[in-house]
Amino acid sequence: MSDHDEHEIYAVRYAHHKRKAAENFILGDPHDVLQPLDYYVWAVVGARGTIIVDTGFDAAMGAKRQREMVKPAGDGLRALGIDPGAVETVIISHMHYDHVGNYNLFPRARYHLQDDEMAYATGRCMCHTALRLPFEIEDVVAMVRKVFAGRVAFHDGADEIVPGITVHRIGGHSKGLQSVRVKTRRGYVVLAADAAHLYAHLDSGRVFPLTYNVAEVVEGYETLRKLATSRNHVVPGHDPLVLAHYPAAKPGLEGWVVRLDADPKT
Repeated sequence: MSDHDEHEIYAVRYAHHKRKAAENFILGDPHDVLQPLDYYVWAVVGARGTIIVDTGFDAAMGAKRQREMVKPAGDGLRALGIDPGAVETVIISHMHYDHVGNYNLFPRARYHLQDDEMAYATGRCMCHTALRLPFEIEDVVAMVRKVFAGRVAFHDGADEIVPGITVHRIGGHSKGLQSVRVKTRRGYVVLAADAAHLYAHLDSGRVFPLTYNVAEVVEGYETLRKLATSRNHVVPGHDPLVLAHYPAAKPGLEGWVVRLDADPKT
């Protein structure tokens, strides 16, 4: 692939949730310490324009779910000079409320989703409270409306979105969860989304409690490592350490928007 296939990647932090480490792992954690989660959307910028990965949630959903809204996702994108109204491609890692909200923010976009995820979010598994807990009915209905409007492209496993950007079904956390592999100037960066919430999940092999299939989660850790140029090229979906590891996208955006195609600071 040529340099025209290389992309810049930005992580936009839009929300935060204080919680203890024991809440982040099946069987808990022996350390009685805080281990908060941050919430991100990602922007991938290249010769073919801007591709958004996940759409986050809005202030109303943050209040409902008791998550702290830092700044709306759209504000972070605009701080990068990205007009959400002009975005034509959105990749949805999975359809949990914190990844597929703000469904009116990208009126021109075509959405990319795994077959398994739509079937899961609209099928018999949603009859069970434990499985539907991270889904919101209005988010799911909004995606169904996009299907009928011709604005959803479905994928079955690995697929290319544009040269230099591929999606890979991981499953595990949600049945049709997909991660995104991006060619950058420093190699292949993998946006894990919730295939690994935290670096601690990836490094220890432990599993986040909200899970559809534990075996797929732990096998997914190996897939992420194989897809990425190195462990330092895997970006977990909710770790506040991402903001510490990577430089701000530009002055004034520290602690808010960081650049993932740059070498990590730590």
